[in-house]
Amino acid sequence: MTQLNEKKSYLSVKVPLPKLDDAEEESVPQSLSGVIDTHIHIFPDPFFSAVWKWFDRYGWSIRYKFTTNQIVNFLFSRGIDHLVLFQYAHKPGISSYLNDYMLEKIQEFNNIEQFKGRITGLATVFPGENNALDILETAFQKGLKGVKLHAHVQCFDLLSQDMADIYNLCTKYKLPLVIHAGREPGSPAYSCDPYQLCGAYKTESVLKSYPMLKLCIPHLGMDEFDEYKSMIERYDNLWLDTAMAITDYLPIDNIPKIDLMRSDRIMYGSDFPNIPYAWDRELKALAALNLSNDKIKRICQENAKNFFSIKS
Repeated sequence: MTQLNEKKSYLSVKVPLPKLDDAEEESVPQSLSGVIDTHIHIFPDPFFSAVWKWFDRYGWSIRYKFTTNQIVNFLFSRGIDHLVLFQYAHKPGISSYLNDYMLEKIQEFNNIEQFKGRITGLATVFPGENNALDILETAFQKGLKGVKLHAHVQCFDLLSQDMADIYNLCTKYKLPLVIHAGREPGSPAYSCDPYQLCGAYKTESVLKSYPMLKLCIPHLGMDEFDEYKSMIERYDNLWLDTAMAITDYLPIDNIPKIDLMRSDRIMYGSDFPNIPYAWDRELKALAALNLSNDKIKRICQENAKNFFSIKS
């Protein structure tokens, strides 16, 4: 296992970071409409409890310690139009359980008339675990619409053979892959070093090798914002989401200017509920940019429809 090197991540400076008491509104900003949130975490209750404890100690104090049902009801009640839900398996042997949980929840929400067709669920797997590809194929065949992985938690290298198998499977099924593969937000509590496993140059190697793969890197590729800005200009198979990157919360000194980025490859994502500030903080930041209506529509709606093949 690769050990943490001497390079400090943002979150290794002072942890936990504070929970903010910024004001929250009851609905999406008026200038935004049809918003699709492409970055929402759900877990079974015991998993959520473990996640909260970890964040309280090593990340930030989570403001919304909600169950899955509370998350969905909360966001829909505030005007979010469509939700993309995902999980990640932190160890081998639990992926099928998590995928079944996702499928059960989607079916449950689809049985509620006002929620029907408004949720997209992704599968997960622990790269390299026994029968990893069978686990994903089963999830795809049952209706999950892509894959979510987290390199920091799962400690895989983007250029490993285990990942090559997953890239090929997603390409075969024409389903998207979301990987937390930026080096940040990091933590000294991870059992591997994101600066060894991740890096924009590795993502670029994947994009070159799998040109038909639809790949999204969350957090705008934090902290290599310039590198990822350049890559979405050069690769049509790469998307980025905005989660936490434009909220002026994390101690970063190079907040990305999404108004200067390729607007048809940026998607709004909140990281809800694992955030330390108001649920709409990022939406307010987007609205304050005074982007053109076309750019706002792409970032908040159209790009997500294209990436996740959302029909509604």
